[in-house]
Amino acid sequence: MAVRELTAVPEVGPLLVKGLVGSARKRGVPVDKLPRLSLLLDDQAQGVARLADYCRVVGYGLTDRVPATWLHVLTFPLQAALMADDAFPFALPGLVHVSNDMTLARPVSVSERLRLLVRAENLRPHARGAVFDMVGEVHASDERVWRGPPLYLATGGRVAGEPTAAERLPAPTVVPSQQWRLASDLGRRYAEVSGDFNPIHLSPATSRLFGFRRPIIHGMWTHARALAGLGRLPEAYRARVQFAKPIALPGRVGFAAARRDAGWSFAVVGKEGKPHLVGDIASA
Repeated sequence: MAVRELTAVPEVGPLLVKGLVGSARKRGVPVDKLPRLSLLLDDQAQGVARLADYCRVVGYGLTDRVPATWLHVLTFPLQAALMADDAFPFALPGLVHVSNDMTLARPVSVSERLRLLVRAENLRPHARGAVFDMVGEVHASDERVWRGPPLYLATGGRVAGEPTAAERLPAPTVVPSQQWRLASDLGRRYAEVSGDFNPIHLSPATSRLFGFRRPIIHGMWTHARALAGLGRLPEAYRARVQFAKPIALPGRVGFAAARRDAGWSFAVVGKEGKPHLVGDIASA
């Protein structure tokens, strides 16, 4: 696999525009493989002020140790750069973040300088198109400290083969113990700390262009807020989440969690008890 080393963090805004402009020629084209390309960004400082802002927006307490979802945020610009690349076969506007499966191998300090690596792999058919893993890795020196392959769905993508049934995480059967109020500007606030300025999250005017009457909050905000809602986390852990239904802004949701095996099962639910997100976490 070829490795392309970047000299600076990609700017996500222009990449979203590039992906939108180049989307027409990619739609409906049969796909049999993903680019054998990794993007690498080496020797990256994390930014204490930005981390503090991120923690305030998603509900984490601020400590020297960074949450696993923060490391996902650091790899996101590389994900966007790879998916907006001319060689990438799917249109960026048609990609849907379906699930996450991230592992924090050990506590990571905000003072550590990091090497970020992203690649796409494991292309396979899905009932609604095609899915693939956008594998992110974070290294400190020569040690891999985090791995997080989010699963993306390319709606309408054409890949040979028959789709297989995916594992569904069970939601806890307990009453929500927390209620969260999500302000109308939460999408803009999260975009400022995460760098994800997808228009569907920013305002009613921009979200309507993509079929949403109101803006929806980022799935990664919901993921991070759920882990923050659990309180004290293990020093090393694996966290899995599946996104079920978007959360419109402004809104109100409940958070339910229950002990399961050696960890927790949790869910973010709407007023009728239907899940927006289901997940679990266990020591790694």
